[in-house]
Amino acid sequence: MQTPQDNALWFLNTRVRFLRSSATGADGLSVQEHRLPFGDSPPLHVHEREDEIFHILEGTIRFKVGDDEVTAGPGQSLIGPKGVPHSFRVESPEGARMLVMSVGPDFEGLIRDVGRPAETDGLPEPMEPTPQMQADLARLAAARRIALIGPPMAA
Repeated sequence: MQTPQDNALWFLNTRVRFLRSSATGADGLSVQEHRLPFGDSPPLHVHEREDEIFHILEGTIRFKVGDDEVTAGPGQSLIGPKGVPHSFRVESPEGARMLVMSVGPDFEGLIRDVGRPAETDGLPEPMEPTPQMQADLARLAAARRIALIGPPMAA
């Protein structure tokens, strides 16, 4: 019998559950459910080969895509096109939950490279990345053709 944390990873300060792996079919579609804490923001980054589609299930998230900023809530979807710098920041105090979809193995592979098995249904204990952790993340992302080009979004 599977437990709720099966097929889930703690990825930095978030919890990611894989709903469909890019390896599942010829289309390469990857679908993940992300649970994120208030204030969570990945570094500004660019995917060389994959568009990212975000569909908000719960909470409020502010996105930066290129020069544009938009705030989205439940039921709204946005795209982070390949080749365009993007990031986001969770603005709702209760955190957020969203689906992230992409075609190809790059982003999914990065989550699997960096993540660790989720020990519970909840989020991991929050941590501030050390300079070494940031360097390791940048190296692993670059190997997956994702360039980290700036800091996370500020409040």
